[in-house]
Amino acid sequence: MITSETPTSTFDVVVVGSGAGGLSTAVAAAHGGASVLVVEKADVCGGATAWSGGWMWTPRTLFARADGIDEDRALPRTYLEHRLGENFDADKVDALLDGAPEMVEFFETRTALQFVPGAGIADIHGDTPGAGTGHRSVGPKPVSLRTLGPDVAKLLRRQLYETSFLGMGIMAGPDLQAFLHSTRSPKAFAHCARRVSTHMFDLVTKRRGQQLVNGTALVGRLLRSALDAGVEFRVSTEATALDTDDGRVSGVRLTGPDGAYTVVARKGVVLATGGFTHDLDRRRELFPRTPTGREHWTLTPPTTTGDGISLGESVGGRLDRTLASPVAYCPVSLVRYRNGKQGVFPHIMDRAKPGAIGVLANGHRFVNEALGYHDYTLAMIEQVPEGKEVCSWLIADARYMKYYPLGMAKPFPIPTWPYLRSGYLTRAATIRELAEKIGVDPDGLDKTVTVFNENARVGQDPEFGRGSTVFNVRSGDADNPWPNPSLAPLEKGPFYAVKVVPGSFGTFAGLVTDSQSRVLDSGDEPIDGLYAVGVDQASVMGGHYPSGGINLGPAMTFGYLTGRRLASTTGASQ
Repeated sequence: MITSETPTSTFDVVVVGSGAGGLSTAVAAAHGGASVLVVEKADVCGGATAWSGGWMWTPRTLFARADGIDEDRALPRTYLEHRLGENFDADKVDALLDGAPEMVEFFETRTALQFVPGAGIADIHGDTPGAGTGHRSVGPKPVSLRTLGPDVAKLLRRQLYETSFLGMGIMAGPDLQAFLHSTRSPKAFAHCARRVSTHMFDLVTKRRGQQLVNGTALVGRLLRSALDAGVEFRVSTEATALDTDDGRVSGVRLTGPDGAYTVVARKGVVLATGGFTHDLDRRRELFPRTPTGREHWTLTPPTTTGDGISLGESVGGRLDRTLASPVAYCPVSLVRYRNGKQGVFPHIMDRAKPGAIGVLANGHRFVNEALGYHDYTLAMIEQVPEGKEVCSWLIADARYMKYYPLGMAKPFPIPTWPYLRSGYLTRAATIRELAEKIGVDPDGLDKTVTVFNENARVGQDPEFGRGSTVFNVRSGDADNPWPNPSLAPLEKGPFYAVKVVPGSFGTFAGLVTDSQSRVLDSGDEPIDGLYAVGVDQASVMGGHYPSGGINLGPAMTFGYLTGRRLASTTGASQ
């Protein structure tokens, strides 16, 4: 309840949520001279971004040009036009493609956020016109939490345990390759030994890992940038309603440690709360094959309950239900710990490594396993018969387990017995015995593996074309002794299996906005003073997943553009 004794605060811009979209908005607006408040319902900042890989799809940046790659905008635009089909929105796509290079240059040259280029990261669907083979992505440069300072450490969400090694994040690229080759290369072993020993020292001296990579590095650097620019943060503070004045959104009602009060936003309120992956009612309504809302396991924090969507709807905004998919899928496995807790592990890279396949209950493969995680999960949902549990199994042999992780199970010399004991992994001497143990048709799996092995030995996959694109090949292993980096026969027992179910990195379905991120009402008119970025904004990708980083790239870009625009206004939002 708001009382007369509660002071009313006034800012130019109020950002609700502290993921990549919200923080990008805050930094850009503050650099433009605006006073900015960021409110966060959790007691730490970063949202799902902090638990992500941190990579952003941002074609045509200064890093690409530095490497001699000066793409015409028409190339990535053509790629999106073909991949998005009827969900292609020219105005929004053009805003993204024009804004992404500017956003990257701004943060790289004017803030604490520094990047590493994704020169070798290809678009997922390499056979689509306009697909890129690299230089369209950037990731956050690793950084020490000591460098960022105690004020950042206090605000920063910790690394997700399931995507770490003993709580230590591992970055895609040379860092990850070193860990995968630690038993094959003295140089790689030395790198891993340094990383692990430093991490253990940090745990002893700081009770927390200090080497930030991936999403924690992105959020940590954004927080440092925001604090340096004078942005104010209020955590454990929930936005409960929007205030309006003559049809314009003029402020936010908040509830936090100091009670309930109202904050006035002179130029605009920006919704960036991280979508609705933990809203069971919306999941039940919008997610396919989710009749109770509980047949889905998300990798987002529990605070992502759709607050931004609800706030937008309360003043006339609407949720976009026209997208190809309402959710950014990821195949996951459920990890049960001895203390009774359950973790969720994302199967991002293991599916593409040589010596593993994915099968349904009939024992048959159903997709090119080396495609993106969204593609794998979507195929699983579409091909499992109605009335049956939506799941698949990743199957691997002993050689695979020596060199690569299978879900949470790490490669040699890390022991697999804890995962066998808990039932997370299943092991058997033969393929048929493995099938019987996991409830998969033995004849179907035996035939699948026999046919797959024959083709893998000559580097081919006639059924699904695995290993035929740059994305597939680079997701495999260049040191694979067989002809195709993405393919190897499963022939050396014992054999292993892990059960995979539908999960997500976030939602695609968000509030309908225009290309300036202004929330639109039922008549497609902007609601004055209200903006949405990140996944509170309906995805510019229209519910498709054409490349890695297509959530964070647009979140950062539209956040930056929105913050810059708000800072440039002199009165009501334009």
